Amino acid sequence: MEQRPRFADLTVASFVDRLASNEPIPGGGSAAAVAGSLAAGLVAMVASLSQDRPRYAQHAALHAETMTAARELANRLLALADEDASAYAQFGAAMKMPQETEAERAARSAAIAEGARAASDAPFRTIQACATVVRYAEALAGRSNRNASSDLEVASLLAVAASRAAAANVYVNLPSIGDEEVGRDLHQQTEELADEVERLASLTRELVRSGDSRDPLEDAPG
Repeated sequence: MEQRPRFADLTVASFVDRLASNEPIPGGGSAAAVAGSLAAGLVAMVASLSQDRPRYAQHAALHAETMTAARELANRLLALADEDASAYAQFGAAMKMPQETEAERAARSAAIAEGARAASDAPFRTIQACATVVRYAEALAGRSNRNASSDLEVASLLAVAASRAAAANVYVNLPSIGDEEVGRDLHQQTEELADEVERLASLTRELVRSGDSRDPLEDAPG
């Protein structure tokens, strides 16, 4: 079977063409992870544009940490785009398993549950990564190059879109896990985390639009 290229290795146009095709992957989960990666890239850019600027020297440690962390997050989210696609392929294969005999039906049900769990896990980890991205965006607001501050707002908006889109992919797979308690817990964790992303994104936008400078951070946002 031919190996599918990593989404990170595709051009933007090629990735969009694949999204627009009648193939089931990549889908919404992969698109969400890519959007989160773009948010992380913007956060890294703002930190980079703030380094070695005397006006922001008191925040140099934050800028250095954010540059490294945001780049790692961007790569992690691109990898999650691939993981989401693989998980959905696993789930789709399970759905097509034979179910003529009782043994086949039992094997199919177990495979569907396992596939659904994987298909929920990838987007959940996308939300976790987006939460870290937006924590860095909020930390940079008022502590970074003011000329690039609007990019922090864009990053926060992308992080919200990515996390809510990923949450939708968690929710749709929960009924197929076959365990109500697990599904209920994962639903609650997902909702709380997505709400936190939205709260931090809203705070970031307020800070950016205020134009106020802020004191240095005592603790790292990550």
